[in-house]
Amino acid sequence: MTSPSVTPTKPQAAAQAVPSRASAVLPAGHDAGLLLLRLVLGLTMAAHGSQKLFGWFGGGGISETGQFFTASGYPAGDAMAVLAGLTETLGGLALALGLLTPLAAAALVGTLVNAIAVHGAGSFFAPEGIEYELLLTAGAAVLALTGPGRYAADRFLPPVLRGDRPAHGALAVLLGLVLGGVLLLVRN
Repeated sequence: MTSPSVTPTKPQAAAQAVPSRASAVLPAGHDAGLLLLRLVLGLTMAAHGSQKLFGWFGGGGISETGQFFTASGYPAGDAMAVLAGLTETLGGLALALGLLTPLAAAALVGTLVNAIAVHGAGSFFAPEGIEYELLLTAGAAVLALTGPGRYAADRFLPPVLRGDRPAHGALAVLLGLVLGGVLLLVRN
């Protein structure tokens, strides 16, 4: 007869067979999916930013975008156009690369919160609604919380910058919401 401390009981054996979340190996498709999400979301936002900054892709450039910001109640429309354009372009490119992912996502969340506020809550569905902006905001928040995956520049950063992903991601999303809210407060 064996000792109970040596032979695990059925519940103990089942608990040992299930790997912990920390040691679980994610399927290869997980990282490919995060890469795809980062590329589509990041490059989409970078293109929107380049519309504002340079007038590319049918955009208005700083002057026309500045007029839109002024008409939407923001002071210093041209400065807001530059701020939004840089945030979208640089945040989008960093997100696509997976570089400083939580901060890149936070920048986009803050910008998109303002886009949602400008569109208003009158309708959900496009072309008048907020569904597109809400989807982009949720995608950026998801990437802040989950991290960029293995195929990202963040893998080459020092461990102190890669630390606790959920905590960094949650703080980054909160930072984006707060900064986006501050910009909304200066809007007339």
